[in-house]
Amino acid sequence: MRRFALFGECLTAGLLAGLAILPVITLLPALAAGCAHIRAHVDGDSTAVRAFFARARAAYPGSVRPSLGVAAGYLLLAGDVWILRTGVPGSAPVGAICGVVAVALSVVVLRAAAAWAPGTPWAQLVRRAARRAVTSDPSGSLLLVLALGMLVLVTWQLLPLAVPMLGCVLMAAVAVESRYARRAGTALRDTPA
Repeated sequence: MRRFALFGECLTAGLLAGLAILPVITLLPALAAGCAHIRAHVDGDSTAVRAFFARARAAYPGSVRPSLGVAAGYLLLAGDVWILRTGVPGSAPVGAICGVVAVALSVVVLRAAAAWAPGTPWAQLVRRAARRAVTSDPSGSLLLVLALGMLVLVTWQLLPLAVPMLGCVLMAAVAVESRYARRAGTALRDTPA
């Protein structure tokens, strides 16, 4: 029964994060609030909808520039892939590189969102997440790559499943960061209720 409740919270977190991402400037706070929502469920804290939006508001200060930077990075990569589809010579290796960069950006963003704590600057979170993704915990990054692969595969098969799969990817990010914190001997900070 607890596992079904966790899946329900993943569905809720995916839906709320998906809605909160729509304005684009709230990309990072929405993902951070989704991760905090799942962590709150695991820790037995409040998972009310208003608690999600309180967490998103707490994560918002200082997040506009990084959120726009992430969105611009994805747009640039999508534009490159769109241009490559016209048959430019060498498009296969460049397209593969664009895919790898998009996945790497996604892993860093998810790790930063899962590690968010109130009062921590986003620039610092992103730098730490990039370092963890490459040097400190590459196996955790591989787990997130697999979760992102499942998101793409399931969404490709049936588009409405993007909502619960987003929640599952957020849960995977929380699990990877919790695993890293346990292995590093540190504890993740509590998020506001």
